[in-house]
Amino acid sequence: MAITAPVYDPVPTAKAMANKYLAGAVARQDTSVRGMQADQAGLAKVSAAIKAFETSLAALTSKKSVIANSATFSSAVGTATATSTATAGSYSFYVQQLATAGQVSYGGITDTTAAGSGTLNLVLGDGSNFTVDLASADKDLNGTLTAKEIAAAINVAANNNARITASTLTVNGQTTLVLSSNATGKATSIDHLDVSGVTDPALQTSLGAPKVMQAAQDAVVWVGPQGTGEKITQASNTFSNVIDGVSMTFTKAQAVGETPVTLTVGNDAAGTAANVQAFVDAYNKLDAVLKDVTNPGDPKTGVAPGVFANDSGLVALRNGMKNSMRQALGTQSLVTYGIMATREGSLTLDSTRLGKALAADPTSLDKIFGSASLSAPSGVLGGMDKLMNQWTDLTKGQLVNRRGALDKLQIKLTSKQAELDRQYEGVYKRYLDQYVKLQTLQSQMNGTLSMFDAMFGNKSSN
Repeated sequence: MAITAPVYDPVPTAKAMANKYLAGAVARQDTSVRGMQADQAGLAKVSAAIKAFETSLAALTSKKSVIANSATFSSAVGTATATSTATAGSYSFYVQQLATAGQVSYGGITDTTAAGSGTLNLVLGDGSNFTVDLASADKDLNGTLTAKEIAAAINVAANNNARITASTLTVNGQTTLVLSSNATGKATSIDHLDVSGVTDPALQTSLGAPKVMQAAQDAVVWVGPQGTGEKITQASNTFSNVIDGVSMTFTKAQAVGETPVTLTVGNDAAGTAANVQAFVDAYNKLDAVLKDVTNPGDPKTGVAPGVFANDSGLVALRNGMKNSMRQALGTQSLVTYGIMATREGSLTLDSTRLGKALAADPTSLDKIFGSASLSAPSGVLGGMDKLMNQWTDLTKGQLVNRRGALDKLQIKLTSKQAELDRQYEGVYKRYLDQYVKLQTLQSQMNGTLSMFDAMFGNKSSN
């Protein structure tokens, strides 16, 4: 006769009982952890959106003006840009020659040049110079210098300061040392090589007869016609101090007797619209994030609430942004210039309305937008920046405070998880001990029953 009571495997049974015993506490812990992780992800999303908006405010402030200007040449002699401070007008230029960087070559340098050949002095067009130590140029220590080793020594020479780049060419089997100026202008050219310190006669000869591959020269530009206008000579092809707020880079010289080109500086309607649109886009991106995370949800339509549903701080931030947009200058506001709010809270730009308003009053838009500078914040940009700073301030901002609270919560939940693990281990061991004893008792009882059956016979079938 066998005992019909259930037989329990101690290990899985103890685990199941321990899990059931702590199921409520574990569920509460898991819910808390998921909530914390959702808050961390949501705060990271809000933080990134706020910082991106701050970057856009700084970018617009750095332009000094929302109003954009353009500068355009009448023919393809170069390019020009104009800042907001540039005064509209037309200017005449004749491009006589472009600035170029000098390049010379020295042929006939053989690989039999003796190592330790003294020093070489490079003299530049402005009279400055630097010395090249040929004694340490033999990098492979084979007793001879190659053109490549000389070039390497020039490139690393003290006081070269990357003014001259040396390289080598192989033409018809002959190795040629090439020296190139890294800046344009006559003053940066390689004037000559002083070989008085070179001890190898053959190398002295090779370095004494340069071939000019490109002559170094300054740019020559006339304000007005060639010969009768104002002549400007400089080392660079970029002229940024001729017209206030305008930078010109010339890329093509004109032929002798050619008519001067005209540079027209004026308002850039498309550029202005792009500046305004950039602000609108940046505002809408932040607003969309705030709207998403504070969404209260709608059970009827199945829309889940946002991670910070009805969070008073974030709701206040979004409302503050809307209030900042309402700043006015007399009877004018951003609405006057076509920047309007939709029913959902985002912004739209009416480019046609913007163009008409700028034509009627081109100065008030900048005053309404203002500046987000630290020294003199003003207007919409200043108000927005102040609002954002309440969240991004590194000492007392909302983002810092909320991250700190979440960090403390994470420490608390980590400690709670450790405590649950200890509780589980204790409960598991207790149940395991009980079921091991039960298994032992069942085994003993089955053994006793088997002994009785052997002694008295199994009568259960009668």
